[in-house]
Amino acid sequence: MWAYETSFYQIYPLGFCGAPFENDGKLEHRILKVIEWIPHFKKLGVGAVLFNPVFESDTHGYNTRDYKKIDVRLGTNEDFAKVCDALHKEGIKVILDGVFNHAGRGFFGFVDVCEKKWDSQYKDWFNINFDGNSNYNDGLWYEGWEGNYDLVKFNLKNPQVTDYLLESIRLWVKEFDIDGLRLDVAYCLDQDFIRTLRRETTAMKPDFYLTGEMIGGDYNRIMGDDLCHSATNYECYKGMFSALNSMNLFEIVHSLLRQFGPENWTLYRGRHLLSFVDNHDVSRIASILKRPEHLKLIYTLMFGMPGIPTIYYGSEWGEKADKSMGDPALRPCFEEPQWNELTDHIAKLCKAKAESKALNYGDFSSLLLTNRQCIFQRAGEGERVLTVINADEAPFHADFNAGAGCGIDLITGEDIDFGGGLDIPPYTSYLIKTEK
Repeated sequence: MWAYETSFYQIYPLGFCGAPFENDGKLEHRILKVIEWIPHFKKLGVGAVLFNPVFESDTHGYNTRDYKKIDVRLGTNEDFAKVCDALHKEGIKVILDGVFNHAGRGFFGFVDVCEKKWDSQYKDWFNINFDGNSNYNDGLWYEGWEGNYDLVKFNLKNPQVTDYLLESIRLWVKEFDIDGLRLDVAYCLDQDFIRTLRRETTAMKPDFYLTGEMIGGDYNRIMGDDLCHSATNYECYKGMFSALNSMNLFEIVHSLLRQFGPENWTLYRGRHLLSFVDNHDVSRIASILKRPEHLKLIYTLMFGMPGIPTIYYGSEWGEKADKSMGDPALRPCFEEPQWNELTDHIAKLCKAKAESKALNYGDFSSLLLTNRQCIFQRAGEGERVLTVINADEAPFHADFNAGAGCGIDLITGEDIDFGGGLDIPPYTSYLIKTEK
């Protein structure tokens, strides 16, 4: 699977393109801006762009009005086809946000129900009680997603609904040649629906990639050979920044051993979770970490551990934003990409990931662990990579069973000799490649 061998770049298009929050109905060809950023994606070395919602919606994209039409604030279907074609020509895959649990109040089927009540052909597309009323005084009650009544929950047991959604995906494959989907709130989706998605999308494209949003719980509920290929690794997202802020690397390594360790009972061995240090729903990592010196280290951690590393637009140069400032603050419009020391570091990590069988498919084991230092190993395909982290302000001498005396740091390209132990400078990370 191509997705296991690369890094993703995540964009929230309505924010990225500077669209107004409310759908004003005015056609603007803003999505073409993505084409201007392709040289940045290439320089960074990412292999796929993950787009958050791009389809016609009421406001933020997750309250969809029409699954077959690009949001008028972003442009036309033809505009987005140009974007996807330009990305594909550069070898960059396209993943869309599949918002299938719910639609917006402006969704044509729900509008029809509000107008025609019992006589609407769409009344069974949602969970509706005509004897009740809604917060919007519609003269009917309906189920909203987690009590959010601007998000009208679909009845995914209704074959007409699933047929409409599958028809939409077929259109996306035909018009945009998309390569995968992120399933929004996948933890709410019925397993049978996910199985149908996996079967049908694989029939459309044999290497079609499916990942699902999981906030907590057992990711195997939505991930498996007949379910999603992957799930969002929120446990290690939290573990990474928390471990660095508390100077307790036991926290993140414990999570990694629980998920991917050598024992047979570990949860996700052989799976490729979607890794991230921030995204469109949480504070940017530069605003969370207490020490700016840890920014490079957290990205090395993410690229070194099992999974598919995902970079959220703007965070590659250390942009800040706190969730308390509201979602729009997390989803800004940048005139152009920036490049600095952090971006340079991440580009080297992307290159290492793309070229390393061990980082893509290797197993996971811990070689050294203290509160402020860790060394873990990924081994497989005749290669080993040691991820080395010194989160302390002081240098550290590491004695550990390395199984080799020297290697090459994939970040800097320098030879590293650790035959007599390894001297690690303060706030330093390595990805050391050795022979197996």
